[in-house]
Amino acid sequence: MIAFAFGRLRPVLGSRVPIHRYQFHHRIQPLSRTMSSESEQASKKQKMTKVIGTHNGTFHCDEALAVFLLRLTNTYRESDLKRTRDPAILQTCDIVVDVGAVYDESKQLFDHHQRSFTEVFGHGFTTKLSSAGLVYKHFGKEVISNVTQLPTDDEKVETLWLKMYKEFIEAIDAIDNGIAQYPADVKPLYRSRTDLSSRVGHLNPTWNESVDAQAVDVLFGKASALTGEEFLGRLKYYANAWLPARNLLIASIANSLNVDPSGKIIVFEQFLPWKEHLFELEEQQQTPEDSKAIYVVYPDEMAGAWRIQAVPVSPESFQSRKALPEAWRGLRDDELSSVSKIEGGIFVHASGFIGGNKTKEGAMAMAVAALTI
Repeated sequence: MIAFAFGRLRPVLGSRVPIHRYQFHHRIQPLSRTMSSESEQASKKQKMTKVIGTHNGTFHCDEALAVFLLRLTNTYRESDLKRTRDPAILQTCDIVVDVGAVYDESKQLFDHHQRSFTEVFGHGFTTKLSSAGLVYKHFGKEVISNVTQLPTDDEKVETLWLKMYKEFIEAIDAIDNGIAQYPADVKPLYRSRTDLSSRVGHLNPTWNESVDAQAVDVLFGKASALTGEEFLGRLKYYANAWLPARNLLIASIANSLNVDPSGKIIVFEQFLPWKEHLFELEEQQQTPEDSKAIYVVYPDEMAGAWRIQAVPVSPESFQSRKALPEAWRGLRDDELSSVSKIEGGIFVHASGFIGGNKTKEGAMAMAVAALTI
C-alpha cells in the first residue's frame, strides 16, 4: 500500500499552514525588539511567499485544478493566489495559469488561449492541453511523487502520471478546449451534466445573481478544493488498487508459464481486475496474435470454487477470443462433467465466456481442453 502524504485539503484562499507549527525562544527579548523582529520576519516571509496568478470572473475546472496541483508541489505549496486580468498585477506573480496569452515554461507562464497554442501531452495523446494539462505535464510527476511519497524517478510514478492523464486530466483538457467526445454526426441519447467540469461550472454565480469579486474568489476556492479532492481520490485508487493489480498480473503471467508454456492460460491465485492491464501490457509488448492469452483461471472466493474466463477481444467487448466449447454451454454440474469428461464441473455460461469448476485442477483441465476443441 502506497502512503499518501496529504490527508486533508487546505483552503485555496486564505491563511497558509506554516511549515513549523511551534517556535521556541531561548530568552525573552525586549518588547520593542520583539515587535520589530516579528515585523521584519513577517515582511521577509511575505517576500518569500510565492504567488499564483489566474484570471478573475467566471472560473472553470482547468484553472481550479491547476491551482490545486501547484499547491502540491514543493515550490508553490504555501503560495498565495491572485485572481485578476490586470497585466501589471500578473507580472508580479511567480507563476500565471490560464491567462496572459503566453505559454513559456522558463517564465512560468501557462496559458493556452492564444491562437498559436498547439501543445499536447505527448505519449500518444493528441488532445490540446488546457491550463490543467499544462500544469500537470510539467509538475505532475512531482505532484504524484509528493502525494504517494515515492521517488520521482520510480517507474510507478511514471505509470501513475500517464494513467492519471488518460483517466482524469485529458477529459478536462478536451472539455475546456471545446473538443467533442464523439463525431459531430452522432447524436447522444441523453445528456450528462454531472462530470467534474460541469460541477465546477455550477459553482459560479448565476447570470442574475449580484455577487462581488471577493465572494466569487471564495467560490473559486470551493471549486479548486472540489477538483483536488477528486484528483487525490482517483490517484489514491490507482496507486493503491489499480497499480498493485497490474503488478500481480505481471507476476501471474510469468508464473503461469510453468503451467502452460504457450502463455495462453493465465492463472491467478486470487481474483483481481485484469482485463485493462492485460490489453495494455499486450500493446506495450507488441504481443503477436498467436501468443496472446485465451483463458484466465482464478478462484471464486465467494463460492469456494474456481472459474475459467475467456479473454474478450477488447476490454469492453462481450465477444471472446475463443469462447468455451459450444457443447459445454448452458450445462451444469453432473451433465457438464459428463459432456466435458472433467470432474467437478459447476457451469458454463450460455455464451461460453465463463465457466466454473469445484477445484483449481478441474478449472485448469477445462482451460487446457478448451484450447484444443
